Amino acid sequence: QVQLVESGGGLVQAGDSLRLSCAASGRTSSMATMGWFRQAPGKEREFVAAMWWSSGGTYYADSVKGRFTISRNSARKTLYLQMNSLKPEDTAVYYCAADGTIGTLTRRDDYDYWGPGTQVTVSS
Repeated sequence: QVQLVESGGGLVQAGDSLRLSCAASGRTSSMATMGWFRQAPGKEREFVAAMWWSSGGTYYADSVKGRFTISRNSARKTLYLQMNSLKPEDTAVYYCAADGTIGTLTRRDDYDYWGPGTQVTVSS
């Protein structure tokens, strides 16, 4: 089992930046891909970005490409999401996810482990 806990959410204004963190514990040696998803009220949970834990390879949703950066601190077993130039449409609960499979994992069902989420609200 892998446990994930997000932090760093909050209320910011449009154009501001925010950095989310996801601390992993438990059987972290089984993690191969870690990702960020978000879910706005009344909408489906959508893919934001993901990283292959071993190689550091990354991929992003088109909606955040160029504004968001995913990174990791392997020693601290922590995943980050740096969010710049935030827009009101970025408002959502942001979730960290992990899976033991290496690949381009962009669907909710691709991931076995999830954190409880952290709220990000961007005011206009």
